Amino acid sequence: MTMIHSKTAMIALFSAASFFAVSETAFAAGEDTTAPPEKTKTTTECKDGKVWDKTRKECVDAKKSGLDDDILFKAARELAYDGQYENSLVVLDAVKDQNSARILNYRGYSNRKAGRMELGMSFYKRALQADENYILARSYMGQALLEQGKVEEAKAQLIEIRDRGGENNWAYQALLQSLGGVRQY
Repeated sequence: MTMIHSKTAMIALFSAASFFAVSETAFAAGEDTTAPPEKTKTTTECKDGKVWDKTRKECVDAKKSGLDDDILFKAARELAYDGQYENSLVVLDAVKDQNSARILNYRGYSNRKAGRMELGMSFYKRALQADENYILARSYMGQALLEQGKVEEAKAQLIEIRDRGGENNWAYQALLQSLGGVRQY
């Protein structure tokens, strides 16, 4: 191998390795496909499904808070990524639009991570019924399928993500990495 080819190969190898080591934020495709959110007082101070209200400067009951769906969604997502799956579900219960793909998706995520795989899968399916192009639900569903040993079905979700959103997004890269970092189609 010549020096130029060797150097090119090393750069390619380094680029590929760096690609998978980068945090999810590099592949953000939307508001809820970025890296886990930074912890706020919702995860550090609030308990029992309460969320931090910046205006009141206190933890409030999500259902009685009057906070809008976006704030509640972000709080539920933060709790889910913090491993507080039951608290995340309590906050999701307070969201007015219970049929949005993003809410159904995080119901799937929280239930799956809490050990309720079948329930989680049912929410991912409902999220995709609400929006078949919601690639984050496809990515999480693909990861759940891998957990169940259903590799071919996970590969099918990877192809769907690629066809609907391309390859330069977190949803695609996360599932690709879960499949071993090699294109499976």
